[in-house]
Amino acid sequence: MKKIIAFTFCAFSSAAAFATLPPLTPEAQAAADLAKAKTAYVDKVGAYQLCQAQNRVADRFRVAGTAAPAACVAPPPFVPPVVAAAAAPAAPAASATPAAPAAK
Repeated sequence: MKKIIAFTFCAFSSAAAFATLPPLTPEAQAAADLAKAKTAYVDKVGAYQLCQAQNRVADRFRVAGTAAPAACVAPPPFVPPVVAAAAAPAAPAASATPAAPAAK
């Protein structure tokens, strides 16, 4: 029973600690976005390699006269995500133009 109470207390206190974390800086957010993009690309490459391995096994056990397995589609080369900081200064300039008054 003591372990359950201790676990519950730790869970609630850690949730409170995470709730009070400050937002990420733009540099940290860019690094997180880059890491996410790299992980997604590695997943695509892994899926491509798995497809090739499955096709090799399917070819080994394929009976003559049956259709060949589907071709694998190679992932495109890795392209890092575009940094949104270049577009950020343009957005306030567009909103600085005065709006026309509404007709009544």
